Amino acid sequence: MPPTPVPLVIDTDTAQDDCVALLVGLLDPAADLRAITMVAGNVGFERQVHNAFLTLNAAGRLGEVPVHLGCRRPLMRPWVSAENVHGDGVGGLSMDAGDQAPESEHAVDALVRLAAERPGELSVVAIGPLTNIAAAALKDPGFARNVRALYVMGGSNNGRGNITAAAEFNFYVDPEAAKAVFAAGSAITVVPWDPLTLRRAVFGRETLAHIAALRTPLADFFTRVCAATLEFDRGVGIDGTTHPDSLTAALLLHPELVRAAGRYHVDVETSGELTRGYSAMSWGVHGLAANATVVEDVDADGFRRYLAALLSNPVAPSRPITGLPPR
Repeated sequence: MPPTPVPLVIDTDTAQDDCVALLVGLLDPAADLRAITMVAGNVGFERQVHNAFLTLNAAGRLGEVPVHLGCRRPLMRPWVSAENVHGDGVGGLSMDAGDQAPESEHAVDALVRLAAERPGELSVVAIGPLTNIAAAALKDPGFARNVRALYVMGGSNNGRGNITAAAEFNFYVDPEAAKAVFAAGSAITVVPWDPLTLRRAVFGRETLAHIAALRTPLADFFTRVCAATLEFDRGVGIDGTTHPDSLTAALLLHPELVRAAGRYHVDVETSGELTRGYSAMSWGVHGLAANATVVEDVDADGFRRYLAALLSNPVAPSRPITGLPPR
């Protein structure tokens, strides 16, 4: 018998690779995606919501998975966007979403409820700032224990940042939330920006050409939503598109892709003038108890093959998407 699909929620600030991560949750038979929760991050909040519905449409699952609106700003700071990197997050694609509406239940309440309904079963893939996750832990002290696994895309393993010299975007946007999440007691696995993403989750010219040549609606969608980020990445010396969010979702569903991981004590700087959002990951020599597993290496070729196979699925959008090639 095939394994039971993993019940999960994806907490997202939907743009570029967040869309690809949603496709993982929507199309991989190993996933039982219970909800999508929205958090302020990459692009404007209403744009993110539209992008989530657009991705549901691209996967042929419009109306099947609830979308919950969450925190529209960080806990204590003004919102910072990454629109300079992602543009609108979907390469100008659009659709008629007039009849699609998010749920009335707030994302934080949905996270708390879903985790409490079946304690120890629900996993959460958090690929944006950790505002919703921190708020859920504050609202319900049992939330951290009720969640089976929390997979976090964020931080760098004592490496370089992508929004400042010190900080990765998700932790920089809401460092107080990130700090609170690592103190809450969840079973956390971290997929960091540096060095993991930059060494193992960059899709170069050959991989991008292979995906484009698939000529499925999903491959066309992927190519379009990644176009703006590809241009930005090449402009800063990264020869390809970065895919940390879809890697995070894939690792939850397919832990065999992990080649190396370590137990670390992870904390996040909130007050440094130059180091806001810096993730300090202690590897066991500083007398600090480990509170997270940090992924150190993955099967990069296996991940690329996995994502290409997912995008070869011939599923068609539920309704027309403006900007995709006609078929």
